[in-house]
Amino acid sequence: MLVVTANGNRLKTDALLGRKTPQERDMEIQLHNTASRKKEVFTPIDPSNVRVYACGPTVYDYAHIGNGRSFLTFDLLFRLLRHVYGEDHVTYVRNITDIDDKIMDRAQQRETTIADVTRETTEAFFADMATLGLLEPTHQPRATDYVDGMIEMIGGLVEKGNAYLAEGHVLFEVKTDKNYGKLSNRSLDDMIAGARVEVAPYKRDPMDFVLWKPSADDQPGWDSPWGRGRPGWHLECSVMSEAFLGQTFDIHAGGVDLIFPHHENEVAQSTCSHGGAAMANYWIHGGFLQVEGEKMSKSLGNFKTVHELVKEWPGEAMRLHIMTSHYRQGMNFSADGIKEAKAILDRWYRVTAGVEAGAVDEAFLTCLLDDINVPGGLAELHRLAGEAGKGDAEAARSLKASANLLGLLQLETKAWEAWRPEGLDLDEARIAELIEARKAARAAKDFAESDRIRDELKGMGIAIKDGPEGTTWELMS
Repeated sequence: MLVVTANGNRLKTDALLGRKTPQERDMEIQLHNTASRKKEVFTPIDPSNVRVYACGPTVYDYAHIGNGRSFLTFDLLFRLLRHVYGEDHVTYVRNITDIDDKIMDRAQQRETTIADVTRETTEAFFADMATLGLLEPTHQPRATDYVDGMIEMIGGLVEKGNAYLAEGHVLFEVKTDKNYGKLSNRSLDDMIAGARVEVAPYKRDPMDFVLWKPSADDQPGWDSPWGRGRPGWHLECSVMSEAFLGQTFDIHAGGVDLIFPHHENEVAQSTCSHGGAAMANYWIHGGFLQVEGEKMSKSLGNFKTVHELVKEWPGEAMRLHIMTSHYRQGMNFSADGIKEAKAILDRWYRVTAGVEAGAVDEAFLTCLLDDINVPGGLAELHRLAGEAGKGDAEAARSLKASANLLGLLQLETKAWEAWRPEGLDLDEARIAELIEARKAARAAKDFAESDRIRDELKGMGIAIKDGPEGTTWELMS
């Protein structure tokens, strides 16, 4: 038996024997896999190319904050994988659904073209996600560019006996897939009882779902062996993920609301197309979001789009607020929560002003490796901020590096402090003048004048705070 004691040689020997190196053990990621319903050690198919797919937006309207939370979760996963495996060794695909009946309906409502609707909402989506600090995915395919591949997959499913033609539609026959329901852990009877399935006389079974549907002359459509039509929503992701990531890839991500029927149907299409080969080895799903303690709904008046919110609050403050809840748990999005997050970032920016990022904190990283436990990681950042506030330069450097890994502290401190809500017209010279006048009044013990100035500032929507570093001000919520 050969024992190699030199560190470099030992690492090479470990690799040759298939053992994990100490570095690999320290950077081991654990993820809760929806497919197994338990937390598992993440083992990529190919560590030199870790492959991730996430369901992207259907571009008929602005993304709401619940969408923003989901996409932020995928962004955190992307950042963590890049940190562990290297930036050049992770391929992240997030699609754009630009074929959908909702898009057609929106274009009709606005008396415009489908192309105009998808162009405007896609551009807004990119801008809103950038404001939230999301990295650009490696690839962002649009469904309209992959219709040929969709037609090919449908043809294969028909040939294999998994799909059938009925009244111009092609439908997937669920009963031909013995594993249908495994991802969502439901029986067919449960799925029928709990799902809003489309009732159609041409279906052999209520659970059968559309792969291809006919298009009227005024609807977008493509020529196919089954007539002019367009693909079903579920099919799009199966084809686009395969185009960039192969038949079987590492991680498929989405919101918990997509487990059934969308992801269940994706699995059925893909596995039946490829002789039973798994579509993805790990399935990651994020939890629901409420607004001000209630389910988000236009009827309740609490339907919040990212496009609206980024005019009122800094993107990083919204990002931090969302991250205070674990991605698999529900969260309550609120104005008070964003305000608190902004106050935290105000402090973190102050204690890291002019500091170069150092090494990521080990305790913080340990939290992230444990199923992306960002709330636990944030507790470590609060600890570092406390030490940095006492003059610990190393803690400040570590705070900046660790926060950067979460997509925080991305700006220069002056740029952060200069942020203002859109449309706000502030006379900052006048604010500074009043603060100086108040300072002079306090020094002269003229507290009546000091209070008058404070009230004048309050009337301008400015809250002031006296501290060891002097008087600071902020906008009142």
